[in-house]
This record gives sequence, structure tokens and C-alpha cells, in this order.
Amino acid sequence: MIGAVIVVILLSAGVLRAAGPEPPLLRWGGDAEGGAPFVEADPADPAKMRGFDVEIASALAKDLGRRPQFVQVAYQTLDQSAARGDFDIGLSGIEDTPARRAALAVTVPYFEFREVLTVRAGDAGRFRSLSDLRGRRVGTLAGTIAWEALVAAQAAEGVVPVSYDDDVHPYEDLAKGRLDAVLLDHILAARSLKRVPGLATQPTTIATGRYVAILAKENAALRDRIDGILKGMMRDGTLRKIFEEWNVWDDEQARFEESEIAAHGAARISSNESSPSSPSRKSSLSLVISYLPSLLRASLVTIALSCLAMALAVVLGVAIASGRVYGNAPVRMLLTAYVEVTRGTPVLLQLFVLYYGLSGFVKLPAFVAALLGLGLNYAAYESEIYRGALEAVPKGQLEAARTLGLTEGQVLRLVRGPQAFRLALAPMTNDFVALLKDSSLVSVVTVVELTKQTAIFATNIASWALPGALCAALYLAMSLPLSRLARRLEGRWRAASA
Repeated sequence: MIGAVIVVILLSAGVLRAAGPEPPLLRWGGDAEGGAPFVEADPADPAKMRGFDVEIASALAKDLGRRPQFVQVAYQTLDQSAARGDFDIGLSGIEDTPARRAALAVTVPYFEFREVLTVRAGDAGRFRSLSDLRGRRVGTLAGTIAWEALVAAQAAEGVVPVSYDDDVHPYEDLAKGRLDAVLLDHILAARSLKRVPGLATQPTTIATGRYVAILAKENAALRDRIDGILKGMMRDGTLRKIFEEWNVWDDEQARFEESEIAAHGAARISSNESSPSSPSRKSSLSLVISYLPSLLRASLVTIALSCLAMALAVVLGVAIASGRVYGNAPVRMLLTAYVEVTRGTPVLLQLFVLYYGLSGFVKLPAFVAALLGLGLNYAAYESEIYRGALEAVPKGQLEAARTLGLTEGQVLRLVRGPQAFRLALAPMTNDFVALLKDSSLVSVVTVVELTKQTAIFATNIASWALPGALCAALYLAMSLPLSRLARRLEGRWRAASA
């Protein structure tokens, strides 16, 4: 028995020596939500990723003598995660921009894409270019080259840019009539045509861009090694084979690779030196001046949405609380179910259901859907505050009021209601401040409020430091006066009742 154990130990030691230490990891970041052909979970095994960026990452890891390990990162935060060192290299259809090159170590481009317009098939004859879309809503991903093109077209052509957090819902909204066109990469457009019927993509190229990989600024040495590998993959046909496998290789990509191979000697200069006019070279003051108007406009959207949603929540909350206190058993049961379901499910899910889930029956405008989503959600919380406040009024006062001949309506309006309102004021104020911050969620239904505009700002300059500080200052400027007003009212009522 002991001899067998010794043999097993010796064999294990031999195996370990033969296998040797495992190679180090190459941690690469991407967003699986972006889907194929970039990065997506393999339907056969969701624990594994597939896509042409996945294969490129594997090829890079192999040539570097490392093992690839995928790190899930939201697309909008890939730059910040790269700068923080959350991964070694980012690959997920990342666009080459001057701001990105100024803030990060960026590789040579490995794919060239075209920005194309997608419209409903019935509109293909009249919406051929951005100039045909004056006054029309055109959707795209925020913080991309396409978004910058739409912002420029807004001034020159009069189009109305609509921002999205993903590349799926723009095409669905186009098919449903919420948009008149979508401007995105030709790869995304081709994928969406297969998924959403009734659409057509115009052949005209609105703009061109290139995909790159990103690393932290201090990883320039690793970036240089990866550049050499990528150039080798272009020369030996490895990249072409990967792109052909994912059906994204075409004549345009062939010409791009030929030009990159021909110019490989100058690639370091042309690819990784940011232009003097890069946004990152601007002073902090000039950045604030250029972006502050858009942030202020977004703040107005946040204020309007929050105030209207809170007004709706207060009205519905009073009605629900009154029904639960004064209603019969079926009414109380129904209202209790509403409160529990609403409080027990995320507001983000409720926004998706209102805007996208109900679109087959009623196509709510984005602002209306956001208003209803926040208002209906917070009505459930407000109703609990009001119900607790109503029940906190001493029963002796209520019985005295009834003894004096007041009806239940008069008791509520003259005795119970005013005292309950005083008790509910502080938590109401807290809820309004919370709603003000939760309004940042409505960007998922294409409403550009303060946080979304800040995210666009941060993406454009590849930094969250200055945009985040400005956003925080604006939120404080909106919430602090409300808190002071509530404290002043509480002080007055306390003095009056003393």
C-alpha cells in the first residue's frame, strides 16, 4: 500500500516536471454584449467566447508565449479599464481616434470599416445620404465616429442624432418607425439586416474608420511587440483567414491590408503619434468651455424629467396609499400587489418593458416612456411613505374629528392629511434626490440626460476625471437646494407646532 502511494507521488512529480510551469496569462478585455462577429458567448458553451477579435487575441497570445484570458468589460468603459490596468490589451471593435491615441498605447489598425446608412426598405429611394434626412431622427452608438459624424451633420444637414448604448436597439427602433435611419459600421449593418427584416443599407460610405487594440500608456513596449505580430499576421495571411471565416473580408479590407503592409516601415509614426489638434491637447478650461453647454442642456432634461416623474409619483402614491388605507379588501389586495411587484423588480427592467416590450402595442416616445417608468416605479415607494404617515396620525385625533361630525373625506383633508404630509416630507425629499440620480438610467431608452452626456464627453476625450467632476458638481447644484428647502420647511412647521 505504502509502495503504491510512493509510486503515485513519483509519477505525479514526473508529470509536473514534464509539463513545466504554465505560461503567463494575456488578459484581454472585450464586451461580449457587442456580439458576433466581434466577441460573443459561444451558444454551444457560454463559458467560451467566439468572434474574430477572440481569434486575434488567441493568435497574439500564442506568439507572445502566453495563455489568453477574457475579461468582460462594458464597451463604453474599455478605455478607462485599459488605463487602470484591468487587462493587458483591449480588443472589441475599438475605433481609432486621436483622443484614444493621446490617452492610451494604441496598436496599428488591423481592420478598416465603413460607416453606412441603414433605412427601411420602403425609404431606400428617398433617404440615400445624410442630406436627405433633414429634421429626421438618425440613431447610432454614443461616443463613436458615427456619433461625431451625426453631430456634425446636425449643424450642417439638420439631422437629429439619437444615442444608444448598444447596436441592437437602433435597428429595431428603425423597423418600428421610431428612427428614420441608423448610421453604424458596415459589419453591424450587415448583421442587423439578417436579424431585422424590412431594412436596407445604402452603398454610399459616409465615413471610414479603423479598429485597433488598446493598452495602458505605460505598456508601450508590449504594444510594440503586438504591432510586430499584427503586421506579420497581415503578411502571412493569418488575419485574412480569420476575417474570411467570419465573412467580413472584402475588397476594401484587402486594399487596406496591402497599404498597411506597404507602409509598415512608417506605421509607428503614422499610427501612434496623436495630431496637435487632438482633443486631449486642449487645456482643461477650453474643454470645460466647449462641453459645458451640452452638459447644461442635459441637466435641464434631467431636471424636467425628475420633476415631472416625481409629480406623477406623488399623485399616484397618494392615490395608492389612500386606497390601501380606506379601500375594500379587493382594492387593497390589488394595490398591494402593484407595490410589491414594482418594488421587487429593477427600474431598468421596467424601462425596457415600457419602451421596447410594449412597442408592438403602443410606441411611446422616449421621454414619455422614461417619465412613466420613473413615475410608476417611485409611486410604489411614495405610497408606502404616505401610508405609514397616514397610519402614524394618532387615532384619538381621528375619533375626535368624527365626533365633531366631519366626514371621512374632511378628516383626511383637514386633519389626517396635513399631519401625514409633515411626517412624509423628509423621506419624500430623500426620494426625490434618489429619483434625480436614477434618471441616469433612462439613457437605455435613448434619452440623453446629464449622465449620458457626461459619458459621451468622457469617451470623446478618453478620460472620466474632468467630465466626472463636472457631472458631480451639476448634480450637487440640483440636489442641495432641494434639501435646504425641505429643512427650512421642516423648521417652520416645527416652530409653528411648538
